[in-house]
Amino acid sequence: MSPSSFAVEVVVENKPLARDPEGETIHHNLILKGGYSQVTNVRAGKLLRMNVEASSPEDAKQLVRKLCDDLRIYNPAAHVCQVRILT
Repeated sequence: MSPSSFAVEVVVENKPLARDPEGETIHHNLILKGGYSQVTNVRAGKLLRMNVEASSPEDAKQLVRKLCDDLRIYNPAAHVCQVRILT
């Protein structure tokens, strides 16, 4: 079975209880000052999109999860890392 190409998305964010200075700045200095008072909170993060060759979507997801952990793409003490296959 030849590998297929899968688009994989990685989202890295600060843990929910950790302060998010970038998100706070965007919220206070842009959104609220821009008149969008309906927005009550903003969390900033990083988005990575990768094209991965694998035999299945689950294999692609596992490969990207492993590389994120092995290469320290994020700090597990401070961040949450989500990996998902784009459809």
